[in-house]
Amino acid sequence: MPSPKRILILGPESTGKSTLAQDLSAYYREPWVPEYAREYLDNLGREYSYVDLAEIGKGQVALEDELAKTAEKYLFVDTDLRVIHIWSEHRFGKTDPWVLEQIKERKYDLILLTDTDLPWTPDPQREYPDLEMRNYFLDLYTKLAEESGFPYYLISGNRDERLQKAIKLI
Repeated sequence: MPSPKRILILGPESTGKSTLAQDLSAYYREPWVPEYAREYLDNLGREYSYVDLAEIGKGQVALEDELAKTAEKYLFVDTDLRVIHIWSEHRFGKTDPWVLEQIKERKYDLILLTDTDLPWTPDPQREYPDLEMRNYFLDLYTKLAEESGFPYYLISGNRDERLQKAIKLI
């Protein structure tokens, strides 16, 4: 059986990544990979550290690979190690070498980059509600998407518009 096409949904916090992943999963009746960091941080009971980011990355990769076994045609991935890389650099000024190596090795068929045009939704795990900071992070994600060599597209608009644009791209 051929491997499913992996569709990565990437972008700053509170830009609709999880919603788009879930909507695409429902539309195509294929699995989506939730953001492992949410579960990890919910159970941490303290402020996260540099070491935690690599552990989150390992959990994300394991979850993605496990769910890929259940996918037939598509696997929708809500964030990847690029998120770990950006947060690690921003917060600690460095990234675990394992994370950087895995970014080079892991392949995606398409990156859907979520725009900052949705309103901020407060969440205990979100840190930057300011639009200027959200756009700063969007620029970083755009640069990583460009460097990846994978096709990528910016997805903007309301929930339905984003879904329809993503379906056309897929």
